[in-house]
Amino acid sequence: PKEPSGSLSADSIKIKKEVANAFVKRKKRSSPYEWYFEYYKSPMEQMHERCENYPPCDYLSDQVGFALAYNRFFG
Repeated sequence: PKEPSGSLSADSIKIKKEVANAFVKRKKRSSPYEWYFEYYKSPMEQMHERCENYPPCDYLSDQVGFALAYNRFFG
């Protein structure tokens, strides 16, 4: 069913969990190394997320680069 604006409603695009699992499979982790890095982020990734979550830092990183923006606000 389409809404008056022409877009599909949220109910029309939902699918059952069983159907979704038929074509979306999770990759199995084979080593403890892969398990570790799935749950624990590197310090650099944590720094990027901290900067992305602070709008002035995120904006400045687009202008001058991540390293300079991060040092300006958190360094």
